[in-house]
Amino acid sequence: MILIMLGAPGTGKGTVAGILSKKLGIPQVSTGDIFRKNISEKTELGKLAESYISKGALVPDDVTVKLVEDRLNQEDAQAGVILDGFPRTTAQAEALDKILENINKKVDMTINLTTPEEEIIERIVNRRICPKCKSVYNLVLNPTKKEGICDKCGAELTARADDNEETIKSRLETYFEQTSPLVNYYEEKGKLFSATVSKTINKMGVDVANDVLKKLEGE
Repeated sequence: MILIMLGAPGTGKGTVAGILSKKLGIPQVSTGDIFRKNISEKTELGKLAESYISKGALVPDDVTVKLVEDRLNQEDAQAGVILDGFPRTTAQAEALDKILENINKKVDMTINLTTPEEEIIERIVNRRICPKCKSVYNLVLNPTKKEGICDKCGAELTARADDNEETIKSRLETYFEQTSPLVNYYEEKGKLFSATVSKTINKMGVDVANDVLKKLEGE
């Protein structure tokens, strides 16, 4: 089973993908994880990706596509994967279709999460991350028991340098420019499932994941 997560930063893609990964028994795969793994293992593709990342440049589509293709061929991905962060453009989506066709697979569902922009900004500005165990908290939605201290390992939480309103608005603008055609691409194929994650309608990540599972089961 191949699932794709779409959604702007702060919509809760990681939360929903994590729940689905456990329920379905398939790995959650992000391009960031793929890049880091290949760079740390000094693979040829990893060295190539690092040559762009180290200069602050975007990794070209052909390199990203090859890294994703390699990941899909690994043993733990044979039952399927949840792709988070790929594809980002229609060109990448078309490349993914060709990869999947070659291994007799297809995209089963694309999950598109939407959240009002003001809520996204509020979530990200209040996001805190544990530098040690990588747990993620939110000062408003998911605070720690002791202010500023990770519940799991006791490390002091930090905020990402780019988690500020100006940078977030820029990231959102770029995301919507890139992704709007991608939403249409999967909608036309009948593979799109959209859900709003918002405090105004009380739709949480676990609710979205359960809705997805019901849809996959044909309910």
